[in-house]
Amino acid sequence: MDLRKVKTLIDLVQQSDITELEITEGEERVRISRGGAVTHQPLAAPMVYSHALASTQEMLAQPAPVAAPEAPPQAQGHVLKSPMVGTFYRASSPGGKPFVDVGQAVKADETVCIIEAMKLLNEIESGTEGVIKEILVENGQPVEYGQPLMVIG
Repeated sequence: MDLRKVKTLIDLVQQSDITELEITEGEERVRISRGGAVTHQPLAAPMVYSHALASTQEMLAQPAPVAAPEAPPQAQGHVLKSPMVGTFYRASSPGGKPFVDVGQAVKADETVCIIEAMKLLNEIESGTEGVIKEILVENGQPVEYGQPLMVIG
C-alpha cells in the first residue's frame, strides 16, 4: 500500500470521531487506531514497510490539532450539513467559478459544493429550494461529518 494512502487514512482518522480504521487492499491490510499503533499485516506474501510504519507511528505520536467548537449559524433557514469527512471546495477546479454564492437562488437538486474524500470528489446537492443565506466553510477547509456548510433560506 502506498505511503501517501496511509498518510491520508491517518489524516481521516485524526479529523473524525472514529477510533479505529482497518482497510484491506489486495493482500495488504492496514489498521489505524487512534489510541494505539499502526499495524500492517500482509495476508499472504511477506512485505517490509518498516520505514513507512516508523514514519506513520511518528505522525500518530504527534498531538492532533484540537478543533474549535463550531458557532451556530446566525442566519435562519435550512442548514446544509456535511454528509462525510473530507475537504470542502466551492468550485469544481482551482480558480474556477463557485457553484453558488451568497444571495443566489438554488433548486433542491442543484450541486452547491464538492467534498473530496480519499481522492474522490463528491458533489453535494442543496437538498431544498431557496436562497443561499450564508456559506459557513472556507474553500479548501477540512470538514467533519455533520458540520454545517451552508444556510439556505
